[in-house]
Amino acid sequence: MKVPTRSVTSPDNPLIRLIRRLASAPTSYRELGKVWIEGEHLCRACLERPANVEVAVVSQSAWDDPTMNSWLHGLDDVVIIPDLLFARLSALPSPAGVGMVLNGSGNPEPDWAQPSVVLDGVQDAGNVGSILRSAAALGFQQVLALPGTAGLWSPKVVRAGMGAHFGLRLIECADLPSITPLQLPLVATSSHADLEVWDSAVPHPCHWAFGHEGRGLSQACQALCHTTVRIPQPGGQESLNVAAAAAICLYESLRRGRGGRSQ
Repeated sequence: MKVPTRSVTSPDNPLIRLIRRLASAPTSYRELGKVWIEGEHLCRACLERPANVEVAVVSQSAWDDPTMNSWLHGLDDVVIIPDLLFARLSALPSPAGVGMVLNGSGNPEPDWAQPSVVLDGVQDAGNVGSILRSAAALGFQQVLALPGTAGLWSPKVVRAGMGAHFGLRLIECADLPSITPLQLPLVATSSHADLEVWDSAVPHPCHWAFGHEGRGLSQACQALCHTTVRIPQPGGQESLNVAAAAAICLYESLRRGRGGRSQ
């Protein structure tokens, strides 16, 4: 099966200008309704899930690699561009030579009964992407992002997510009141909490809330929480990185769901 291709060489081509904007402005996806992903791993992960790929963009040298055609079959539009032009678009230290424009990240309706991760002002894109990876790996299929959180579909978060985006329902919420319909207890971490994360009194199933890297959850979000728990740190560190804390909490939920018992 031959893949339909076309060639673009001008940096002023509308597609190239679109990609440049998507790649350089973290929240441009909200305005433009499109997402740019780059790299073979992300593109392959995208094709393994239902996703609306508008166009694939491939550097000439990548296209000349015979292994590239084998996994691009089935796409309706592949644009081949010069290596130098792709390098100018790329945000990676070593341009991967392949990327895709996705048509519409969307903002689906939340499932309020679905155990979810709530992000309240988590600003670092690497942390947000890492939390998405943990959520996808540990069985949490929905993430709700409150204002102040790094854009869920921003290029840095997408790269840090390593394909997790395509297995999650991602919702960017307008404000805190918009999450009040949550139908399970909302649980957060606090170094001052009496309950430890594996305590039998911690509700299960639940939603987990994680906050800003420095100040933690906002007071308003804390007020919505049913329970706070602490993660023991016998090593004496003041606090864990929010992404590490999230991984511990989400794993504990997975353990309980599989019949694990507190020790």
